[in-house]
Amino acid sequence: MGAGESTLVDDVLACGYENITVLDISQEAINANRKRLGAASERVSWLAADITRVGLDVSAYDVWHDRAVFHFLTAENDRVAYVRQVARAVRRGGHVIISTFSPEGSMKCRGLDVVRYDAESSDLEFGGHFQLLESSEELHHTPFGTVQKFLYCHFRLG
Repeated sequence: MGAGESTLVDDVLACGYENITVLDISQEAINANRKRLGAASERVSWLAADITRVGLDVSAYDVWHDRAVFHFLTAENDRVAYVRQVARAVRRGGHVIISTFSPEGSMKCRGLDVVRYDAESSDLEFGGHFQLLESSEELHHTPFGTVQKFLYCHFRLG
């Protein structure tokens, strides 16, 4: 979800996974992914939409992966809407992987404000619906030569 021009979808397809949905607010990003994947793009459902407002199918996904979308939701009502979407769209027992800037991470990204999280604050956002299984930090080396500190949290829908 919030794919940008990430190659994660390429890797997931190469591993043989099915029923893949890629969502991004930008139709341009989706078009770039589809072009890069060529014929393989037909095996993916593509959605250009705002994750806080789109109508996703109930219990449609076993895994939800978000690398760097949630931290852009600075308004509480948007975060609540996002968590509600995840709780609705992921099957009971399903896995949710959320990656955000860690407390030592950037305060802005691409000129936009972000919310930084540690495991406890992530659990507060998702904890009502999900069980935090594990968390870890990562130093992400950007294509621009900078290093960003990220937090990954792995939840299971209860």
